[in-house]
Amino acid sequence: MDIQVSKEAAKWYKNELDLEKNETYIRFFVRYGGFGGNIPGFSLGVSKDEPVEVHASKEVENITFYVEEKDAWYFEDNDLKIKFSRKKQEPEIAYEQRR
Repeated sequence: MDIQVSKEAAKWYKNELDLEKNETYIRFFVRYGGFGGNIPGFSLGVSKDEPVEVHASKEVENITFYVEEKDAWYFEDNDLKIKFSRKKQEPEIAYEQRR
């Protein structure tokens, strides 16, 4: 699994989550419920957490975005791609099949 986060999306997360200088980790995790997810009935959650057992990570704008091993099942051989939508003024999440 690969994680891709655009610089604009990383800055948005930094502002929205009020990251302090010493907070440099953003975790993507599986939530029960919600919509627009990779698997029906589940969606992607976001939190400021220290990593425990990293499955995949990517550093952008001095922030490490990561997914824990226990949440790897949700991605089912897909990459996580996050870009910033200027129209919506928020990140857009996409799951792309690994090649």
